[in-house]
Amino acid sequence: MALFLAMFGRPLTVSLVQMRRIAKLSAIAAVLLLVGHYALEAARMADDMSGAVDPSLQMMALHSASSVVLVVRLLGLAVIAMAIGRRGEVGLTSSVVGVGLVAASFVLTGHTVANPLRWVLAPLLTVHVLIVAFWLGALVPLYLACTRETPAIAGQVTEAFSKIALCLVPGILLAGCLLGLVLVRHLAEFRTGYGMSLLAKFAGFVALMGLAALNKWRLGPAVAAGDRRTLKSFRRSLGLEYLLISAVLSITAAMTTYYSPEP
Repeated sequence: MALFLAMFGRPLTVSLVQMRRIAKLSAIAAVLLLVGHYALEAARMADDMSGAVDPSLQMMALHSASSVVLVVRLLGLAVIAMAIGRRGEVGLTSSVVGVGLVAASFVLTGHTVANPLRWVLAPLLTVHVLIVAFWLGALVPLYLACTRETPAIAGQVTEAFSKIALCLVPGILLAGCLLGLVLVRHLAEFRTGYGMSLLAKFAGFVALMGLAALNKWRLGPAVAAGDRRTLKSFRRSLGLEYLLISAVLSITAAMTTYYSPEP
């Protein structure tokens, strides 16, 4: 949402305050979830909830790579939460810097860290995360703009977003495919839990691209032209996109938690 507001927030009037509030609350909620997740890291090490209150395991967690990731993410989210409500270029620039910190934290952990081609995988993963964050974060503001703003403003914002998304969204597929080519070395790996998760993510992305194409070539132009009858269909499509992206992210979370590519 911080990226969306930085790129498309200037024409917004009625919905702007609500968007900023939602973005700030989301950043604060993410901080709480991250701290809770980190507190359970020691329990994961012990494979038992009793590990969460074990001082020695908590000290091990404190000196692990996950603590560095936590600090970077908390810093980025704190910057977003403090800057998102500020008016002017300083607030917008600061919030984008916060987004960059959160996205960069993903290259500090995960399957790409130990890979010898990390210098290739790290930028690909960062681009992948940023585009997904931009796409997911844009859906709520677009919905609010089409609900609360005038048709002229809603159409202007929708058209501007569609032009950018047309260039950026295929980058998710490109970056994802390149990551897959490096991490999955044999076709037999697609029969493993990791490989099947990748295929499930790809299927979800194909469905998302279908919705994105519908929005770009049919619903979006109609909204931009001021067709009020199309707004309901456009909002329904945005809601479905949100559900699909959430499903893909859930698959990703399960994949990175329980599976790993074959060495």
